[in-house]
Amino acid sequence: MVFVYNADSGPLNGFQDLLHKTFAPSTYACALCANTYQFSGMRPEWKQAVANLPLPTEFLHRDEFRAAYPALAGQALPVAFSADATGQLTPFISSQEMSTLDLKALIATTQQRAAALVAGH
Repeated sequence: MVFVYNADSGPLNGFQDLLHKTFAPSTYACALCANTYQFSGMRPEWKQAVANLPLPTEFLHRDEFRAAYPALAGQALPVAFSADATGQLTPFISSQEMSTLDLKALIATTQQRAAALVAGH
């Protein structure tokens, strides 16, 4: 699975995102970041949920994703993809859906859909 943040990589970008999330959370453009990170880093409950997923998981920032998957550069972010054996990505949780989920719902949705993928459904 590939999770893509609607934020660029790097310490300066991370600091700017942290300030934005803290002082203007309603205008912050990355629901995945807002739900899964706190001031001190990744939220422990999300970290544990990801560690327990039955599929390999990768996290990419917007700039990293666009460099690795240029054909998907126009994809709305944040988003989560499942990857087949050839590396072909299929949306797993859309950007629109991601924006409606709180952390608890994100964890539940991710776990349920990952289990369904493993089961072949």
